[in-house]
Formats: sequence, structure tokens, C-alpha cells
Amino acid sequence: MDLLNIFIKSIFIDNMVFAFFLGMCSYLAVSKKVSTAIGLGAAVVFVLVVTVPLNWLLDEYILKAGALKWLDPELATMDLSFLSFIMFIAVIAAMVQLVEMIVERFSPSLYSSLGIFLPLIAVNCAILGGSLFMQQKAFTSLSEASVYGLGSGIGWLLAIVALAAIREKIEYSNVPKPLKGLGITFIITGLMAIAFMSFMGIKL
Repeated sequence: MDLLNIFIKSIFIDNMVFAFFLGMCSYLAVSKKVSTAIGLGAAVVFVLVVTVPLNWLLDEYILKAGALKWLDPELATMDLSFLSFIMFIAVIAAMVQLVEMIVERFSPSLYSSLGIFLPLIAVNCAILGGSLFMQQKAFTSLSEASVYGLGSGIGWLLAIVALAAIREKIEYSNVPKPLKGLGITFIITGLMAIAFMSFMGIKL
């Protein structure tokens, strides 16, 4: 599979937010300011870029049926795929802890503004979804998994920054009182998802 195709599709066609509505809690809660949205989006990109290829290696050389044959030919019949969820989550939790430490050390203001949503990346379904979709798509190389992780992260970053920019603008708009806050945000998200559906016509 061509790497550019994987990259473009993961950003626009298989967008984590607009195609699968994954990671919506953080997406809605942290999209009030562009600066905060960029910070969280960058953290999500980093975690996906690291965890998707790591989990591909884990799946390919340890968890899949027959994956352990490199260790011992007698282990060729062993299937540890039932451990996929817990192993993927362990890798994600470790990477999120690393991101949290880095952000707290180098950008205390961003760390404060993100609050509880930074450690909650560990349970962000978009992060786990990236690894599970990687497994489902059966990528044949580490480079494909890495490009998919990068594209998925950029897609999520693009979605949250776009929403944050719109929400900053509508602060000065005359929004009907019943729709203020999350009401108009849900409507905007739905319209953005419909707009992103137009990318499905791209021939790759």
C-alpha cells in the first residue's frame, strides 16, 4: 500500500473525529481556545506516532498467532492475540505519562490549561482506535503503521484546531440562547463531518 495514500486517507477520509467520532470528550472540552487545542492536538499526534508503530511491533512479533516462532519454532502455534487490548493500553499509558512529564517540564502554562485532559489521553478512544485500526488494516511494514499513526494524529489535530477557531469566532456571534455552548458545537461538528465526507470522492 502506498505510504502517501495511507497518510492522506488517515487525515481526510478515515478522520478519527469526523469519520468515527472517536476522542469526542477531549475534542469538545479542550476546543474553546486555539492555543490549548494545538497543545492537546500535538500531544495526541506524538502519542499516536509512537504507540501505533510500537503496538504494530508488539502485535507482529509477540501477539499474533505464530508470532513467537522467531523465539523458538515450538512456539509457532502459540496465539496471544487475546492480550491485544491490555498490551496496547499499557503501551499507550506509558507514552501518555512521558508526554505529561515533558509538557509539565517545558510548558507549565499549557500543562495547567489542559488540566485533567492531558492524562486522559491515556483513555482517549482515538488513541486506542489508532492501534486497533492498525491491527484491523493488517499493515505489512513498520513504515505503514508509522505513517498511519502520524496521519491519524494530524487528522485529529486538524479537527480540534478547526473547531477551536470556529468556537473563538462564534463567541462574538448572535447564537440563539438554547444553542449556546455545546448545542452549537455539536451542530458545527456535524456540519464539519459532512464537509469531510466530500473527501471520500478522492481516488487514491
